[in-house]
Amino acid sequence: MDFTFGIITGGNDGMINTIIDSIEKENIPKYEVIVVGPCAVERENTILIPFDENVKRAWITKKKNEITKAATYDNVVYLHDYIKLEDGWYEGQLKAGNDFHIRMDKIIDTNGDRYRDWCIWPHNNNAMDSFIGRDCLIPYYLTNLSKYMYISGSYWVAKKDVMLEFPLNESLAWGEGEDVLWSKQVRLKYDFDMNVNSTVKLMKVGKDKVFNEPYTDKIEGLNKFVL
Repeated sequence: MDFTFGIITGGNDGMINTIIDSIEKENIPKYEVIVVGPCAVERENTILIPFDENVKRAWITKKKNEITKAATYDNVVYLHDYIKLEDGWYEGQLKAGNDFHIRMDKIIDTNGDRYRDWCIWPHNNNAMDSFIGRDCLIPYYLTNLSKYMYISGSYWVAKKDVMLEFPLNESLAWGEGEDVLWSKQVRLKYDFDMNVNSTVKLMKVGKDKVFNEPYTDKIEGLNKFVL
């Protein structure tokens, strides 16, 4: 499996170097790193795409779409400049296999606690909303609820052709629900894949995970929403 790693940044060379260190440590035979945003990092297999930060504040949708267009490889990893790979990430991808459209891996915060990875969206305008509440971090083994889920925009893996078919809406910027809108569009056609074999980790302290993990009875009750 070959990978394009697309990092969006507003300017954080230290963390970008740490991310690239974590990628290089995986000994991936064929990969590239694309950084979109202000960056002076010079590394092997790394391409810098300049970006005018003054056109639109926090225009992360545009940055991610630029990654898609520039990607050499079919498997594209989208990540913000505060997320690095944990050891064994590539081996985990090989174990999960190449048959997917949109993939989520485990995400942990700086304390090693679970972050926003495998998530139900709490506002689907149906019976799921009142049932799930804010207990949206569902167990990884529940893999048949894609039509109710969303992919948090800080990290995900997808096929390039899927992202060309469903680009992010460039009328939206960070904090305007761009990841929610994209998830609601793409989940109508493609299911999400959960890979429990690979993990990434936040390097930024204090990122609120927003959602909780549901208790056992609620997990069992999710079965009635299986599509």
